[in-house]
Amino acid sequence: MFDIFQIGFLNVTFVDLIDISIVAFIIYKLYTLLKGTIASQIFIGLMIVLLLSFISRAADFRVLSWLLKLISDFWVIAFLILFQPEIRRLLVFVGRNPFVRVFVRSEAPESAAIITEAAFELSQHQHGALMIIIKSTGIRTFIETGEQLNAKLSASLLRSIFYPRSPLHDGAVIVKNNIIEAARCTLPLSASTIVDGESLGMRHRAGLGISEQADVISVIVSEETGSISIAENGKLSRGLSKDKLKERLSSALKTPVVKGLKGRIEQYISEK
Repeated sequence: MFDIFQIGFLNVTFVDLIDISIVAFIIYKLYTLLKGTIASQIFIGLMIVLLLSFISRAADFRVLSWLLKLISDFWVIAFLILFQPEIRRLLVFVGRNPFVRVFVRSEAPESAAIITEAAFELSQHQHGALMIIIKSTGIRTFIETGEQLNAKLSASLLRSIFYPRSPLHDGAVIVKNNIIEAARCTLPLSASTIVDGESLGMRHRAGLGISEQADVISVIVSEETGSISIAENGKLSRGLSKDKLKERLSSALKTPVVKGLKGRIEQYISEK
């Protein structure tokens, strides 16, 4: 491979430029995802240590290279332990990529009509509810915090679960592929306590929190007002009408089930 230019003792080739560009893009994306969090400051510190380590190795400073490598190894481990939420958010961002979702089975679209019906019947009686619909990736850690049901999804069952005197009405219901996997599940709370000038209750914070950490859509029925909200991708939409709720759910869950690239190509040809 021919050298493009030389910086001191370093010979830079075209492949090196591509390599550097890819690494720079990855670092930039990581920083934009972590921006605004405490993790971003430590991430910058880690990048500085890695850069100094690279320079010391290139200059053949053996003792300094050993010391910086020791620091960076411990720093990476600390970063992974202390900032699991940010790392989980990064993995969710990758999982939401359209190319990745080609290979993932999505939620059946008929769930939208059932959940919409149940949500508005609960809303009319001002029965609080929190329903989590898994779009692609599973959330088994949170499913295991509740009572596992593995029951066929139906509006009547959802109404029964969220009836105030039901032992399962507290917590969240988790739905996947037209199956209610579990009820009374405990979810992580969002750090946001106010959205659009209105304070959030525990139910709304839980619905918003899980949408920040997983590829899900949360349907929240307020016990105080009976209003219906949706949380998706860390954003909360309030005061949805019945038609709007069904439209949002149908849009979020309409991704066709395609296994592999071959199926995607066959589907594209058939649509043409």
